[in-house]
Amino acid sequence: MTAFLAYFVSLLFRALSLAVLIRVFLTWIPINPYNRFVQLLYQITEPILRPFRRIIPPIGMVDISPIVALLVLQLVEQIVMRIIYSLV
Repeated sequence: MTAFLAYFVSLLFRALSLAVLIRVFLTWIPINPYNRFVQLLYQITEPILRPFRRIIPPIGMVDISPIVALLVLQLVEQIVMRIIYSLV
């Protein structure tokens, strides 16, 4: 049961990280913001990125909040995984 829970949590964090990365890549190309996929991606990633954008202002035209968000996601994943494995 612990292995399944750890796998599920890891998969969830990896999916969130991938969503943030895809959103970063989409900022480099012209996209239709009304596309269903793009809107879904924004709905998933905006709650993750918004707190970091409030704290970290863009540097010129560069928004580094996704980088910080990815680092924090990895840190939180490691903490959650340690908690899961300590329950054994």
